[in-house]
Amino acid sequence: MISSHFKPYHIPLFLAKYAWLSLRRMPMLVHFEVTMRCNARCGFCDYWKTPATEKAKELTSFADAARHFSPMMITFTGGEPLLRRDLEDLVRAVREASRLTYITLITHGGMLTLERARALWDAGIDQFNISLDYLDGRHDAARGIPGLTAKILATVQSMRADGIDGIRFNTVIKNDNVDQLLPIVERAAELGIGVNFSLYTDFKNGNRDHLVDAAGRDAVERAVGALMAYKRAHRGVITNSDHYLSTIPQYLRGELPGPCDSGNRTIHISPTGTVKRCPDFPLDGHWRDYKGYAPINCDACYYACRGEAQAPLEPSRALDMLALGRRRPAVPAVVPAT
Repeated sequence: MISSHFKPYHIPLFLAKYAWLSLRRMPMLVHFEVTMRCNARCGFCDYWKTPATEKAKELTSFADAARHFSPMMITFTGGEPLLRRDLEDLVRAVREASRLTYITLITHGGMLTLERARALWDAGIDQFNISLDYLDGRHDAARGIPGLTAKILATVQSMRADGIDGIRFNTVIKNDNVDQLLPIVERAAELGIGVNFSLYTDFKNGNRDHLVDAAGRDAVERAVGALMAYKRAHRGVITNSDHYLSTIPQYLRGELPGPCDSGNRTIHISPTGTVKRCPDFPLDGHWRDYKGYAPINCDACYYACRGEAQAPLEPSRALDMLALGRRRPAVPAVVPAT
C-alpha cells in the first residue's frame, strides 16, 4: 500500500531507478534531519534537549541535496519536523528537485492537525509516518504528551476521511509492548492505513529500559511469527519486508551475519547539511563531499532503515507492491463532542 500520489505504472519506473542507483552505488534512502529540536520528552532520546538557539543554524532548503542524490525515497525527520514553520516550503522545493522519489515525514503526531497534514500532502508529502508504540496511556507517558494516543487516532481518522491515504504507524518493538504489536496492526487495518515496525536499541542515549533481553526473545519471536502470518494473509497493512521481520529474531539471538552497510544504501543529512552514515553516528563532512562509506562491523541496532536497506528483492516484495491497489475503507470524519 503506497500513496495515491503514485499509480501502478510507477512501479516499474521505481524498479528501474533502484537498478540505476545500485549500479552507481548511490543511496536509496536519504533522511533530511530538518531540525534536532523536539517538544516531546522521550526517555530513550535526547533530541528534546537541543537548545532553541540551534534553530538559527538550520538549512533553509534541502533541494540541492535532493537533486544531487535523487534517491528512491526521502524522509523528512528530526527532532520533530513539524516545529519547522517553513516545512511546507522545504517539502515543495524537494518535490520539485526530485520527481520520481517517494517522500515521507516522520512525526510524533502531537502537532499534527488535519489542516497541517493537508498542506503538507499538497506540498508533496506522500506518506505520514506517525510514531505509535502502544494503544493505551503508556504511549502518552513515553512521549511526555498527555492525550497523545487519542489525538493521533482522531487525526488519522480525519486525514483518511479527507482523502489522505499515505499514512503509517511507526511502531518500535520493545520489551514492554509485545502485546500491543498485533492490536496496532488491527487498528491500522480498521483505519485503512499501514504499520512499519523497527526494533528498539539503546544506542541513542544508553536507556536499556525497553531493550529486548534474553528473557524476552521468545515472546518477540512469537509476536513476529504472528505478524508474518497476518502479513501473508493481509498484504498491504504491514509494510516491512518479509526479510526484515523474519530476521529480527536472528538479530536478537546474535545470529545475523555480515557487516552493516549503513552510509551506502541509506544516509542522514543533518540540519546544517552534514552527512552521517546513521542517525546515531557522529557527523562527517558536507553532503557535497559524500563518497560512500565502507561497511562497518556494528551490531548496535537493527533499525528498519538498516534491515530494509539490506533486504534483497524477494518475490514477496512484488506482492507487497501489488497490494497498493487494495481497497482502502472509507473512514467517517471525527466530529468533536460539544
